[in-house]
This record gives sequence, structure tokens and C-alpha cells, in this order.
Amino acid sequence: MASRKPMTWTAPEIARDPVPFSALAADERASAEAWLDHHRRTLLWKCGGLTAEQLKRRSVEPSGLSLLGLVRHMAEVERDWFRYRFAGERPGYLYCTDDDLNAEFDVAGADAEADLAAYAREVELVRKVTAGRSLDETFLDPRRGIEMTLRWVYALMIQEYARHNGHADLLRERIDGAIGH
Repeated sequence: MASRKPMTWTAPEIARDPVPFSALAADERASAEAWLDHHRRTLLWKCGGLTAEQLKRRSVEPSGLSLLGLVRHMAEVERDWFRYRFAGERPGYLYCTDDDLNAEFDVAGADAEADLAAYAREVELVRKVTAGRSLDETFLDPRRGIEMTLRWVYALMIQEYARHNGHADLLRERIDGAIGH
């Protein structure tokens, strides 16, 4: 009997519209959700078809930035802003610790498949936490001690993804030359 070589896991390829057309004539809430979802899908799109090792590849020494690190970071950021700060849950960290608030970027021993699944779970939990909630709803940020709105969190998250998706563009191009808009 011939031995079989184990298959190498690769991040799933996803479809992504170039523009969230649903946001063009939508109300503010639908537009904010469409843009946030577009950016979430963009990050996953940049990871699509890459192996775990490629997802862990760092950009340029001495930077520790990698696509997998960005996915893990955005899972932490989603969790922190929507679930911890806005909803008042106490979910704890996924990857970070009080002693290392940047631990999500250390991907040397990371399980890429599990980390992408954790990211997807976090996004679904965030959708549940924000469903039916008004953008005008306020909360007291436990870290800053100031009142904020859910609207502000959506704006923050859209800019956070936009910035990191720019990094993802460069990382992906460095890995395999793929570029995209």
C-alpha cells in the first residue's frame, strides 16, 4: 500500500465584490455594515489560497507583520471594541495577554486554520451583539472612561480594516505577486 502525503491546508478562496453596492443607496446603518463587511471580506480575500506557512510569512525584517497576524489582530480588535467595550462582555483575550498586548502578531506556533475559524466566530458574535442596536446607542468606554456611540465604533473599525487591508495588499504581493483592488 502506498503511503499518502498529507494534504496541505490552504485558506479558502472567497468571492468579493469590488464595491459593496448595497451601501450606495442604503441608510446609515446598512451602509456602515456593508462597508465593514466589505473590509472583513477583503482581509479574507487577501488570505485566500495561501498555505499556513505563507500566511505566517513576515513582510520585511525586522517587522513581525504577517497576514495571519493581521487576521488574529482584527479578531482581537473586533472582540475588544464590540463585545468588551460596547456590549460590556468580559470575553478575555484570544491571543494577547496583559503582559503582551501584541501577542497576536507572534504567529510562529500558530494554527492558521484554527485562527481563521476563530476570526469567523468572532465576526459572527459581533453581528449578534450589534443586531438591532442603534448607532446612537452610547456606552462608557471602560479604558478611557468616556462616553462613545456605536456609530463611532463602526467608523473606527472601518478605518482599522482599511489601514490593515493596505498592509495586506503589500504582504500578499510579497508572498506570491498577487495584486488586487
